Amino acid sequence: MTSKKKKRNITAADRQAKSKNQSRCGLCGKTTNLTKTECCGNWICDDEDQYVMFSYARNSCSRNHRRYTLCGYHHVEGHAGDWKDCPQCREDIETEMYVYYGTNEYNFEKLENPPDYEPTKCSKCGVVIRLGTEGFTQSGDEYWCEACGAKEMEKIIRRTKASSRRPKGRG
Repeated sequence: MTSKKKKRNITAADRQAKSKNQSRCGLCGKTTNLTKTECCGNWICDDEDQYVMFSYARNSCSRNHRRYTLCGYHHVEGHAGDWKDCPQCREDIETEMYVYYGTNEYNFEKLENPPDYEPTKCSKCGVVIRLGTEGFTQSGDEYWCEACGAKEMEKIIRRTKASSRRPKGRG
């Protein structure tokens, strides 16, 4: 007589119990190639090496948390205390970006009761620009949407080319 091993039916509760014991990225849920954040000690994907310089891609959990959250900013700047009530963070970052950094999807914990702010509008055409997620050009205190920014940059390039073709005065 051979003994048969009894097959165990794995239930959803068994899988859930197992997953509770397994570390996972607090942003995307992955369970492999993890590290703990320096700022808040949460598990996160150790994937910053996947980022391509100047691509502005948002494909790295680690980079996104470090660069696009108040928690990451607060730590990198070396501020004391908790990021959620840091007066230096509040002073350093304009209100729209402060709210974005405190409430976006790259946070483990979101800012409660973020301050109100007037949306940023293009200085040329008046369209609302979402500074945290949309492209724009800034010149001094002016913000230009992508379309107006492209036009303004073209004007600047034309003026620069024209001035470089003018003959220099005799000295």
